[in-house]
Amino acid sequence: MQTALAILQKYWKYDQFRPLQNEIIDSVISGKDTLAILPTGGGKSVCFQVPAMMTEGICLVISPLVALMKDQVANLQARNIKAIALTGGIRSEEMIDLLDNCQFGNYKFLYLSPERLQSNWILDRIKNLPINLIAIDEAHCVSQWGHDFRPAYLKISDLKKHFQKVPFLALTATATPRVKEDIITETGLQNPSVFQKSFARENIAYIAIEAEDKLYTIGQILKKNPQPSIVYVRNRRSCIDMSGQLNTLGFKATYYHGGLSPKEKDKNMALWMQEEAQVIVATNAFGMGIDKANVKTVIHIQLPDNIENYYQESGRAGRNGEKAFAVIITSPSDILQAENQFLSNLPDKSFLNSVYIKLCNYFQIAYGEGFNEQFAFNMNHFCLKYNFPPLKTYNAIQFLDRQGIISLSQEFSEKISLQFLIPSKEVIRYISLNPNDEEIILTILRTYPGIYEMQTAFNLDFIAKKSNHKPAEVQAVLNKLKEKDVIEFHSKNNDTSILFNEIREDERTINKISKYLEKQNQLKKEQLQSIIHYIKENQTCKNRLILAYFGEKSDADCGVCSYCISKKKVTTNTKSLSDSILTLLQTEELTSREIQEKTQTDTNAVIEVLQYLLEQEQIAIKANNKYTIHH
Repeated sequence: MQTALAILQKYWKYDQFRPLQNEIIDSVISGKDTLAILPTGGGKSVCFQVPAMMTEGICLVISPLVALMKDQVANLQARNIKAIALTGGIRSEEMIDLLDNCQFGNYKFLYLSPERLQSNWILDRIKNLPINLIAIDEAHCVSQWGHDFRPAYLKISDLKKHFQKVPFLALTATATPRVKEDIITETGLQNPSVFQKSFARENIAYIAIEAEDKLYTIGQILKKNPQPSIVYVRNRRSCIDMSGQLNTLGFKATYYHGGLSPKEKDKNMALWMQEEAQVIVATNAFGMGIDKANVKTVIHIQLPDNIENYYQESGRAGRNGEKAFAVIITSPSDILQAENQFLSNLPDKSFLNSVYIKLCNYFQIAYGEGFNEQFAFNMNHFCLKYNFPPLKTYNAIQFLDRQGIISLSQEFSEKISLQFLIPSKEVIRYISLNPNDEEIILTILRTYPGIYEMQTAFNLDFIAKKSNHKPAEVQAVLNKLKEKDVIEFHSKNNDTSILFNEIREDERTINKISKYLEKQNQLKKEQLQSIIHYIKENQTCKNRLILAYFGEKSDADCGVCSYCISKKKVTTNTKSLSDSILTLLQTEELTSREIQEKTQTDTNAVIEVLQYLLEQEQIAIKANNKYTIHH
């Protein structure tokens, strides 16, 4: 048998293992059940891929993320290792062929989602495979206290009955003590070896800043650290807006979100990876499998959903071991807004029931029918038809997906993207010559202000409703504008599809899963409070706050986070700062920001001294917000 290191060198071209990888592999090879908690970038996949290559047979990998499965299968195939994934949308006949390949075709890896284990015939086929290892990726999904609970994970323990001599390896990047216990119990691990790398990232400085002008603050950070950076935002619109604003300020920025075509994703990613763009502005769709070692700064400008996500996303900084920064910038209204928005978008049982019943009606599924039926799904049209709030509806549908009632094929994406090719003056001229089209065109321009600059995702049903026209009338105007080269528009058929995994039973279906809904809603509220506590708590080291959340104690402050820095700061000599400000204002009028830049002093100290000088009537503030000497 080849050694683990020889396999690593031969297929992965690495000379040595990362911390704990070798110990985890030894545990698995010796036949022990194992739990590995390795933070993002710790190299979890190597921990099951290497031991699987060392022994005869096939490794079964259970993972909830289709994109990650496809990515890992592609990576293994590129190394001439035979691997397949049974993802959604594969027909039964095709699946039988793939499972035959596993049995007779010398395959080394079979990836599947936990929902697949609920099909008895698939389970029967798996029982007959020469399985040498069962790897459970994203193992926190088995816990109701995990940040992405999926009941289908509870079925994994059934595999223990059929594979009593096969080692189980559960892997996750983040687990609180409560989740850790759940993973061991619910997956049926027996006397497992537990390997946990400390959650401390000594080279990352965790910074929390409150700022009225977030764009200005980001600019200051990027100027100071001109190395590769990631800015995380909550939605697709913010991605495009923020990258545009940063480009205007002279930074090279690109963006990444789930609605981009694979070609656009690859192009934008390459710009950033090759450092033709300093910044990539992204939603949390960005990150899986991203391994760029020299990211200097990760900035969040909106509240992350929970500490787990924040820890994973901020952990993309400083993988090379050099000093890096994880920054959250909030404005005073952010927390209140997040709480209000968050609570109003949590679906309760009756809302979930309404969405499910309307979903079945939408596709004309009769009671007792619908099993294994698949439909193309337009989220916007569905919400408009039944007057559902989009975000709350999305949360409800996502919950149905996690519970395995339905399967969503991909992220929601707009069907049409559109851009005006002629300047606004010409558009006005066109409207005057075609008055019947005026209402629709003006509605489009008011709704999508950036539509002259770029291809913009366009919601046809929404424009129809807003302009009091039928969708067909809006479509006719678009066709006419395209013919006359006024606009360019692309109709994309990459809309979501929904697969129904169970027959329709209305309340019975929902009653079965509603106990999980209450628990998940409660958990989400607690997680939001944890992230708010992390931001607002200014009497404790930020690194210690994160470690405590994951159940790890630290005896010393980190010395580099925003709290530790504020402690070190010697109070600015008020007298010398006020003298400097008065000297500057003798020659010109200045804003508070200009004063701060010229004196190179902390913003709060400048504001304090300006306040004092105003009260003493030594200076005055003008209507243009500039300070001047009081006359």
